[in-house]
Amino acid sequence: MGSRTFVNDRFSFSISRNLGRGLDVPLVLTVVGLSVFGLIMLYSASFDFSFNEYGSPTYMFMRQLRWLGLGVLAAFVLSLFDYHIWRKLVVFAMLFTIALLVAVLFINEVRLGAARTLVEGSYQPSELAKLVAVIYLSVWLYSKRQSLHDVTFGLIPLGVILGIIGGLIYRQPDISAAGTVLILGGLLFYLAGADIKQIILLLILALIMGWFVVQFSATGRDRVGSFVAGFQDPTNASYHVRRSFEAIIKGGVFGVGLGEADTKLTGLPFAPTDSIFAVVAEELGLFGSILLMALYGTLIWRGLVVARRAPDMLGTLLASGVIFWIGLEALINMAVMVGLMPFAGNALPFISAGGSNLVSTLCAIGIVLNISRQSGEISKVKENEWRAFGAVIDLRRRDGRRSVSRARRPQRADG
Repeated sequence: MGSRTFVNDRFSFSISRNLGRGLDVPLVLTVVGLSVFGLIMLYSASFDFSFNEYGSPTYMFMRQLRWLGLGVLAAFVLSLFDYHIWRKLVVFAMLFTIALLVAVLFINEVRLGAARTLVEGSYQPSELAKLVAVIYLSVWLYSKRQSLHDVTFGLIPLGVILGIIGGLIYRQPDISAAGTVLILGGLLFYLAGADIKQIILLLILALIMGWFVVQFSATGRDRVGSFVAGFQDPTNASYHVRRSFEAIIKGGVFGVGLGEADTKLTGLPFAPTDSIFAVVAEELGLFGSILLMALYGTLIWRGLVVARRAPDMLGTLLASGVIFWIGLEALINMAVMVGLMPFAGNALPFISAGGSNLVSTLCAIGIVLNISRQSGEISKVKENEWRAFGAVIDLRRRDGRRSVSRARRPQRADG
């Protein structure tokens, strides 16, 4: 009986050790911290809205808790799912995502002036599209890494891919999501080692496209006009931004206290979703806001460490792409709330109410964790696959290495 127990204990220990092998513990702890922070702030920001809209003060909180459980399960599965298999599955994933985006346009569930959702507003395919776009572009750039300097194999096909995805999202309309996809595409193109001339051409095309959006989109013109007016004089900013300023000013350094904010009760638009950072600033003050930004900074740092340790270029592109996506979403949301960018509907990752964004973000974390679990397998890397990731973010400047792009084998990063 005793020997059987000993064998079972050894088997359980072996499974736990294998599951935890190479797992980036600081990254996991940061995600846990952001998730707990998000649940606390969501409950505070949503209880009045939930009661008025759904008859229960805990409706949105409980729904977010269920989505969190689903997202954690998906992240766990993906952390065990070899990221190289995406090379075989990504085309089907992209076709499925495009089908969902097309379905949104045909079903046309209009909510808040836009048709972005399916299943009576419970699912938003554009959130999945951002993640799948990162995966697809990473796989595509990896497969074309030897011919990216050729415009016909690099920039033009990239423009077609981004145009299809961004165009379908823009038609909803969801300008911010379409812009996010285009920015991520450009970043990944650069990280994959694209020629500087193609990068400049891509930037010029992006600026021209942005100008056309502003000129011919009523939503774009309104948002940019409100931003410019508010930047020149905060009293002329949009109602949304003025109420956000009010919440931030009331919060001061240490905030009015958790659950004590009143701006969310007196007309702050979308307090549990787009404007939840304003609630954080009012209730927890500058201190709480800096704490939240520090958590995002830690998340980005650990993601880049995983990218550096990745066993091949595909892992580097995937890890850096999804971590830049999460960081970009957070940056845009917070910048909008303090009047530094035109209004965009980006969610604050892990914090804003919304199952689509939360599950997609946790799926992205699961992929990064799988890459970290394989970080020791560098013997399989071919020397000519690599471009210096340090051309963008050099985590090793302290040991005096050059930061210019050059073919090299990845070294294990400290920290």
